[in-house]
Amino acid sequence: MHLAAAAGVARSRFQAWTAPLAPSEAITATNGRLVAGPRYLSRDGRPVIPVSGELHFSRVPRSDWDRRLRLMRAGGVTAVSTYVIWIHHEAQRGEASFDGGLDVAAFIDTAQAAGLDVVLRIGPWAHGEVRNGGLPDWLQRLDVRHRTDDPRYLDVVRTWFGALGAHLAGRVRPGGPVVAVQIENELYDQPGHIRTLIGLAREAGIEAPIWTATAWGGAELPDEVIPLYGGYGDGFWVPSDHPWDASFRAHYFFGHVWDDPGIGSDQREDAGTPAPATSSGHRGPAATCELGGGMAASYHRRPVLQPADVAAIAHTKIGNGSVWQGYYMYAGGSNVWRGPGLQESLATGYPNDLPVFDYDFHAPIGAAGSRSPSFDLLRDQHAFLAAFGDRVATMSASMPETLPADLDDASTLRWALRSDGTSGFVVIGQHQPYVEMRDAEPTRFAVELTDRVVELPTAPVTIPAGTMARWPVGLRLAGAPEIEWATASAVTILDGGDGGGGRPTLVLRAERGIDPALAFADPGVEVVARTGAVALVGGAWVVTADDSALLEVRAGGTALDVLVLGPDRAARTWVLDRGGRRTLLIADDDLWTAADGSLAARTTGATAGVVERWEPASGQFVRFAGPGAEPRSGACAVVAERAPGEVPASYGGTSTRGAAPSHDLVRRTGAVWTVELPEWTAEPGVDAVIDLEWAGDVALLEVDGTVVADRFWDGTPWRLDLGTLGSLPAELRLVVLPLHSDNPVWLPAAAEARRRESDGQLAALDSIAVTERITWTAARE
Repeated sequence: MHLAAAAGVARSRFQAWTAPLAPSEAITATNGRLVAGPRYLSRDGRPVIPVSGELHFSRVPRSDWDRRLRLMRAGGVTAVSTYVIWIHHEAQRGEASFDGGLDVAAFIDTAQAAGLDVVLRIGPWAHGEVRNGGLPDWLQRLDVRHRTDDPRYLDVVRTWFGALGAHLAGRVRPGGPVVAVQIENELYDQPGHIRTLIGLAREAGIEAPIWTATAWGGAELPDEVIPLYGGYGDGFWVPSDHPWDASFRAHYFFGHVWDDPGIGSDQREDAGTPAPATSSGHRGPAATCELGGGMAASYHRRPVLQPADVAAIAHTKIGNGSVWQGYYMYAGGSNVWRGPGLQESLATGYPNDLPVFDYDFHAPIGAAGSRSPSFDLLRDQHAFLAAFGDRVATMSASMPETLPADLDDASTLRWALRSDGTSGFVVIGQHQPYVEMRDAEPTRFAVELTDRVVELPTAPVTIPAGTMARWPVGLRLAGAPEIEWATASAVTILDGGDGGGGRPTLVLRAERGIDPALAFADPGVEVVARTGAVALVGGAWVVTADDSALLEVRAGGTALDVLVLGPDRAARTWVLDRGGRRTLLIADDDLWTAADGSLAARTTGATAGVVERWEPASGQFVRFAGPGAEPRSGACAVVAERAPGEVPASYGGTSTRGAAPSHDLVRRTGAVWTVELPEWTAEPGVDAVIDLEWAGDVALLEVDGTVVADRFWDGTPWRLDLGTLGSLPAELRLVVLPLHSDNPVWLPAAAEARRRESDGQLAALDSIAVTERITWTAARE
């Protein structure tokens, strides 16, 4: 019986993009080497899928720019996106500063040296949870119509853009390190004003290679601007008494809608009624700039997305047809470097109270410069885009015949097809937060291409909940046997030179609970397992790869190595571009390429300091020597100095959003502990992080009586870079304000459960520990 007539079949038929846009309507922008067309972007004439990650240079100490940018690049990010936050630079009118940590030109140079392009978001209104959206206070007080073509407003912006353009000194030009410039942010109905701002930027010598603007909310944009979209798994802008909103839930379903009615909904009267935009009908490529890399905590609502929650949205967008993956935030930061009072709040006219300093965002790289598990999951996706992006960028997205019934459907298989009609990738995404997904029923796939139907696998397979897969179909590599299909995710392609016989190595990742199998177009293919095991079952080669398996494949004078990584080893895989060649490494440590071209690793007490590199020539992993020293770690000595006072259930606010207590109130009422750091932390050059496990409402860390960090409790550990403290303090104090059991703040389930266990109010310090980070050069043993 043909598969199409069988039960338990997931079917999708390739659907090409609609006819290309007419030249007069097409968005075509160029940066010399980078070109944005109506459907995808190209670099040096080759299709690419950029990966941009947000890092705000003015919220990160300048001394750490290089290390964080290189870690981003090692994670597969190709461009760093950053706001130029006006209020940070010009607190007093006419006194614009670009010194020290505000030197955006130096930041661009540092990013370029790290191998990253730059996306510059120049506003003038930026938002970014900054007071006044980043407009200086003195500008807010002027009698002008802000964010309009009011000549009085434009005169002020012209002066600011002029100062910025002079400072940038020609760095923003076609062919330069800045590949795109975003004008304004979340401006929905003033395309003429955006066009005017572009003119002012050009007057200032800021000649963007590609102009972009945020497009959610059905934004009206001028023709020369590329619309960029976003998508978050949860957000603080929802009222505290609301459940998981549909605008978040929708991002875990495959489809063609790119607009997001939720982003900025707390500041829009028309929120929830966006103009749909599809990958086959909207103007410009399907591109994003704000896929949620995590989420900030507001006082009234404190969502915490798990690593898979973050990765699943990005993965789904790939299946939906994305040709530009952009994250906000990718690297968190702190406002302590700019001073207090710069974060948005109810007092400054915004609907949400944010911490005064904290902007960690639970990002892939946190405010302390440490990577989170979401970094590793996204790194896997980015390796795929680096290796296969030239193919995927030109592929349309086709949806299956059977789609989930609605946003409450947690059992129907979620998948899509990225294809050019002859080859492609089956993209499976069976994950979402909050509502538990079910395993999909045993299924086979029927992928109808232009010249054939590819049926896979040979027998129905259960897709476990949590699966995020990219299975190749009709994969052709130069000089290699064609892979008709595989039930393991494509990761990367390695050059097989230097004694490897010239044959490439295809790297696949096995899925948990699914046997990796491969079928080849040539029925006479020969497959030999050099490591691991392989068996021919029903016309497909089934691989045993608990750790890894290396297959040598030959057919008709062509050859291919296939390295299948087990799920655990794949989770520790890094693919670095080193000297124009991809290098596959296995490590728990942070890795990046140092300025001198060497491989740098950073070890903490939680990792073993072991780095392995795959050598295609020998078909094995080789180990690098370790750091030569054990990172030091230990608990801090803590003395309880003061018990907490009584707190109310609320500090005011609005009907849907509670107001945060002031730092002064926290210091007067909170429980106080003095903290003694280990003596070794005072040694010159020590790099270490402080991890605090605590519970309550708001916490402050004081150094010699000055608050240097704050946090709203959400049940997660609080990590701080020791560098935040400056020199070893004479006195380090932690202050925790109790959380009243009736405070209407929204908390994640685990934190809420702990609050309910408390007797009226909760304030606790569970532990404080310090862990050293040792950076070393990985040299082969």
